[in-house]
Amino acid sequence: MSYSSSAVYEINYHIVWCTKYRKQVMNDELKQFLDDQIRTIADSKEWEILELEVMPEYIHLFISAPPFIAPTDIVKIMKGVTTKRVFQKFPELRKKEFWGNHLWSPSYYVGSHGQVSAETIKKYIDGSSNRGRNSSTCSSSENWNSH
Repeated sequence: MSYSSSAVYEINYHIVWCTKYRKQVMNDELKQFLDDQIRTIADSKEWEILELEVMPEYIHLFISAPPFIAPTDIVKIMKGVTTKRVFQKFPELRKKEFWGNHLWSPSYYVGSHGQVSAETIKKYIDGSSNRGRNSSTCSSSENWNSH
């Protein structure tokens, strides 16, 4: 579980994106560079990488971020920053494999994952109404931490 000044959260995203034209350009040097860059970006944003795998034509990222960060923003930042840095370090890729400024396909997959099952949430909500509490309000963070 993570904490901010106004929230307790556990929001994890599985994000996958692939290279433009699904070109398999990731050699060992480029894979390591991308791994390092993605981790650096996440650290600078205070996001937690739970798993990361750089494949020959796509990236698998399992990441935790605060609730005020939209998953689309995570994708835009990761794809945008890595594109710029990859083309700076490996300019031959832009000329040889990709034309323009597009390393990544515009599409991506995102799924959300957490530690609490739907059944647990239903039980909590049912229990709240049985105790006479309004389930849409919370008098303190203790209510969340006790479940």
